[in-house]
Amino acid sequence: MVHRADLAQAKNLLSGVEREFTQFFNDYYPRLYRFVLVRCNGDTEFAEDMAQSTLINAMRGMGNYRGDASMFSWLCQICRNEMSTHHRRLGRSVPTVAAEDDTIQPLLELLESDECQNPDANIERMQLLQLLHEVLDRLPTNYGDALEWKYVRGESVTEIAERLGITHLAAQSLLARARTSLRDALNRLSPHFSSLST
Repeated sequence: MVHRADLAQAKNLLSGVEREFTQFFNDYYPRLYRFVLVRCNGDTEFAEDMAQSTLINAMRGMGNYRGDASMFSWLCQICRNEMSTHHRRLGRSVPTVAAEDDTIQPLLELLESDECQNPDANIERMQLLQLLHEVLDRLPTNYGDALEWKYVRGESVTEIAERLGITHLAAQSLLARARTSLRDALNRLSPHFSSLST
């Protein structure tokens, strides 16, 4: 699956038009900042540095973007590399994010994972990703949106509550129901996803 809109954006960025970079920065800096923030114990200065560094390195390597993964997934991989390099320089291990549900973390890793070097395995991964996206699309709208906002974009429960115009407690309850619905739907459709959560 080629992410054509993201590929078109990459080509526009390579054209050197300043407004394209401004839009790119405005779209992705906040998302990368949140992505880092939940992985660095709330260190806002570190999150700012990593988000900026990621975007700079992404621009340098934009010619290598082929649209096989979404632009945000590609940026997250660059960001993870940046964080790993930083922690290695300091002789520290890279912090991991504790999943709120044992089903979500392996699915998140699948969504964000790099291309596999083995062509057969990569085909299987793309098929699984397609299935996962189809399942998300079939969930009630609020469920699919809430899961994406929380686990892909890294938004807080408070931010999700504000988006939906509900209380913090209601947003927590919605996320719990969404995780259960996702797990149940995947378990019915594919035994592979059942094995991911064990």
